[in-house]
Amino acid sequence: MKKIAISTLAVLIACPAFAGHPRDGSSWQIGGLDPYVGLRGGIAYSNTNYNFLGSKESMTDLTFQGRAAMGLEIDKQFRSEIEWSIYSNAKDTATFDAYDVEVKTKLQTLLLNTYMEFGHYHIVRPFAGLGLGMGFADVSRSGAGIESKSNDKTGFSGSAMLGMTFDMEQFAVDVAARYTYVDVQSGLHNFGGDIGIRFMF
Repeated sequence: MKKIAISTLAVLIACPAFAGHPRDGSSWQIGGLDPYVGLRGGIAYSNTNYNFLGSKESMTDLTFQGRAAMGLEIDKQFRSEIEWSIYSNAKDTATFDAYDVEVKTKLQTLLLNTYMEFGHYHIVRPFAGLGLGMGFADVSRSGAGIESKSNDKTGFSGSAMLGMTFDMEQFAVDVAARYTYVDVQSGLHNFGGDIGIRFMF
């Protein structure tokens, strides 16, 4: 997995060298659609509802998030993309029936996102987006007097985004607030914000 992640990021980081715009004759349009790649990063509040010994506790932590996306833009109003996200480990401790239990959550998501940008402004435009896909979570527990256990599960994931685009023709800067849900344990909720750059082709 690490080799795939490193290779993917290397390709995306090299992409700005190929970015272009119709005015300089270097646009790579696909059937009238403008392709792009994006890199994003930010911070989030993660909440995993964990069941153990007949009770449920909310395991919360601040996490960092990194995202890579490839997509197509339609007339600067609609865009759709495939986005892969990696989150830093979320870790929290709670008491279950007198046992102090530490729960760690590792998360990745793969989503198909669709965005709509509002207004006819040339540079600054607000947007809203929805994403659907899969979440890949590894939730493990450990503690004194209990059996350590790790549960690797794939579940449905959905996301909603609100933000602002700053369009500079060959690239765009996106600032967004995001909510992501993953159907693991009794529900994993992630609230965060990120900033990213999209390179147009």
